[in-house]
Amino acid sequence: MLQRLIRHPRTQALFARLLAGYLGLVYRTTRWTLLGEEHLPQIVRGAEGRGGGSIVTFWHERLTMMPMLWVLAQRRPDIDLAGREIFVLISGHRDGRLISSVVARLGLQTVVGSTREGARAGALGLLRRLRQGHFIAITPDGPRGPRRRAAPGVAELAAMGGVPVCPMGASTSRARLFRSWDRAMLPLPFGRGVLVLGAPIMVERDGAGAALPLIEAALTAACETADAWTKAGPKGRAAGRAVA
Repeated sequence: MLQRLIRHPRTQALFARLLAGYLGLVYRTTRWTLLGEEHLPQIVRGAEGRGGGSIVTFWHERLTMMPMLWVLAQRRPDIDLAGREIFVLISGHRDGRLISSVVARLGLQTVVGSTREGARAGALGLLRRLRQGHFIAITPDGPRGPRRRAAPGVAELAAMGGVPVCPMGASTSRARLFRSWDRAMLPLPFGRGVLVLGAPIMVERDGAGAALPLIEAALTAACETADAWTKAGPKGRAAGRAVA
């Protein structure tokens, strides 16, 4: 009975509304710092500065903080995002549908696909959005893991589209860690948060296999940098730039 109630569309819609409202509160009450902001213009310019899109990647465990990057990018007066959107790649699983409802309330779009099946599944739709100048956000170890192991689709999509893969990490001084497969981090209000952008990675047309370990390493390094920053205290954080 309880399982049926939890899975009911109305119950999930209510939960999505509550979670989106909660995350909005966290985003507004957290003092954010952006590390690696020098990479932001390149991410926005996309492939070879042609105004094409980019693939923003982050481990599944930090998914709840990813939308804040889009918020900060939109605040930058030197970056023009008019007519451009970010699409979060989600699975067709029940969890994916819930995530879709949450991110939609936070102003992001979603597209159904799977990096586990490779970039061939739904690749044409993703490539079309990238060529229109939009961005694709991917958790390459989602939706079920293994933790911090990237499925091949992210590198294959970048190779096919000739677009950069932009690794991202995030952390906050006030958070709860769940005992889920990904050790998900839920940020709490009134903390100090950090977003870390790694250098964009270009993937050669026939180099998806070679690029995958580089993408994994960059994503893990971004997370480790973010965690170290939140644990460093005020003096250690001085090197960062507070942006919100």
